[in-house]
Amino acid sequence: ILYFGEQVSEDVSLSIQQVANGLSSYVGNLLIDMVPSYASLMVIFNPLRCDHLKVRQLIREAADSTTRKDADAQGSVITLPAYYGLDAAPDLESLAQNAGLSCQEVVDIHTSMEYRVYAIGFAPGFAYLGEVDARIAAPRLATPRKKVPKGAVAIADRQTAVYPAVSPGGWNLIGLCPLDMFNPNAKPTMPVQVGDKVKFKAIERDEFLSLGGAL
Repeated sequence: ILYFGEQVSEDVSLSIQQVANGLSSYVGNLLIDMVPSYASLMVIFNPLRCDHLKVRQLIREAADSTTRKDADAQGSVITLPAYYGLDAAPDLESLAQNAGLSCQEVVDIHTSMEYRVYAIGFAPGFAYLGEVDARIAAPRLATPRKKVPKGAVAIADRQTAVYPAVSPGGWNLIGLCPLDMFNPNAKPTMPVQVGDKVKFKAIERDEFLSLGGAL
């Protein structure tokens, strides 16, 4: 596991992605997989084909060859539609009230930002996105829900995310996204990857339903 810093930041995330890009050509040969996170990169190598000394050498070479101009590390910008109606957003009113804002203002702020994909975890396709505008940041619920619907758009502290499947969860639910965040039969299996940026686009109820969303 490589540690790139103690603080989460876009610069740290870029450095992680740059090194991962430099090592990507070895996956399937010497390396089995790489798992990027907020401030670290786990490199899983095949001990039958190389040892940790060889991996350290590859990592040093990848780190030395990266630059801030590495376009691949910048990722893609992915737009996700989201329906923010109150019938899809059980925590929107309370979040807005606590923030001293209207529901529409919360939606406008949430959709005005581009969020970097810092990590994917908790469940396949669950992308941790940051950072949420401080005005609409909200702590996790005191009591997590036993069942959060698939596609729920949520906020916890300065992070936002889309639940890829029905699961327990303690984040504040402010909308629903009709798109699949994880499909094992699709290629790629997820619409976003670590290093991408996500922008939410508000849609109306009819469009949400026409895109396959369910209430």
